[in-house]
Amino acid sequence: MEASLVASKIDEYLACHWEDIVADIDTLVRIPSIEDLSQAAENAPFGPGPRESLSAALAMADAMGFDTYDAKGYIGYADLPGESEGQIGIIGHTDVVPAGPGWTVEPYQVTRKDGYLLGRGVIDDKGPSVVALHALKFWKDLQDDGLAPRFPYTVRFLFGANEENGMADVAYYREHYADPLFLFTPDAEFPVCYGEKGLYDGFVSMPCSETGRIVKLEGGVASNAVPGEAYAIVRADASKLPAAASLTMEEAGEGLVRIDASGKSAHASTPESGVSAIGLIVDYLLAHDVCDDTERAFLQFEQRLIAHTDGSGLGVACEDEHFGALTAVGGTIRTEEGCFVQSIDIRFPTSISAAQLTERIRLAVEEAGATYREGRQEEPFLMDPNSPVIQALLSAYNEATGEQAEAFTMGGGTYARHFSNAASFGPEKSWEEVPAWVGSMHGPDEGVSEQLLKDAFRIYALTLGKLMELSF
Repeated sequence: MEASLVASKIDEYLACHWEDIVADIDTLVRIPSIEDLSQAAENAPFGPGPRESLSAALAMADAMGFDTYDAKGYIGYADLPGESEGQIGIIGHTDVVPAGPGWTVEPYQVTRKDGYLLGRGVIDDKGPSVVALHALKFWKDLQDDGLAPRFPYTVRFLFGANEENGMADVAYYREHYADPLFLFTPDAEFPVCYGEKGLYDGFVSMPCSETGRIVKLEGGVASNAVPGEAYAIVRADASKLPAAASLTMEEAGEGLVRIDASGKSAHASTPESGVSAIGLIVDYLLAHDVCDDTERAFLQFEQRLIAHTDGSGLGVACEDEHFGALTAVGGTIRTEEGCFVQSIDIRFPTSISAAQLTERIRLAVEEAGATYREGRQEEPFLMDPNSPVIQALLSAYNEATGEQAEAFTMGGGTYARHFSNAASFGPEKSWEEVPAWVGSMHGPDEGVSEQLLKDAFRIYALTLGKLMELSF
């Protein structure tokens, strides 16, 4: 099919179906698909929210005429059969992080404002998933109308249900099914990402001091995000605590004061764009001596962790030619069973190992009188940026936008790293300015421009055509 005709048909599909696409995004956004293992059940291993969202996505694909299958609630897929059983894969996720505080619109519905869509999941990842599914439907419609031949490969669209909390959905899938020949996920930035930093996290536990000043310390909604909100309850006289920017104080009982902090949320892969609310409280407590000696040692550790997003406060700063510098974030803190528990999220390059991270962090933690437990450890993921598949995606992007962009690596962790031949592929464009009221993924008022999603549709539709021209 000639390129000019494909471009014309893409524009025609968008003109006819854009409102359908927005409605489909809204259908998924209205479902609070947050992991809740306390309510896990047969065919709902991640709880009722992810189960409902997965069912809705499969019903959407089924209504489009795809062959759908539900893999016991772990994951689902929709197939467009080709001439061979070899598969080109697309994978999006229908689960989300909690809404958290700070929203000015309803999180669980799509709000349209000045050319933007707002709602939890509109950019991560319900919106992009719906757009990519419609890009596949675009080709199905052409084939059904006799305007395009049957693809040489089957296209399998995978709907994940556990991307935000460990990716057990993909682990289940790969245990029971073979990898696609190549797969991309619409859950990152354009133009195309060929590598992802290593992923590492852990937890610092510090017993609360029975004679201390800090009664409670809470902050953050997700370990993989700079916390936008946090609070502390301390033993103090409210009238003697000085005011401070971004902090509010009120009495919380006899001899108790609640201190609330408002920062700026950001994804853990780009912590420099955020302001840690936990850090604001830690700095204040230290500056005004609202702590005893044991608490001070812990707060000083907190300060080293939070103030140095390159990991230098933990002794793990490093970089390499592919990924640049390591990043470190203290995403959440909780008061649990008599302990302050701080999460650590690190995205690391090839110049350090997970074992080295554990050794150095444990030393820093123990010096503060706390204990440490490491969590996930995933090594960096790299593809050859000059491979035919990466170049096919890049070519589709440049053709659709008129740019001459180059492939890149990133600090985020996507489904791509869990497959043998994969890439993460838009639709975010971090370099484009957006209004101040448009929030980021994982933050309040999460938003995306309608034009960006329309551009992504064009790119994904072109990409499918280009991938079908390759030999695997």
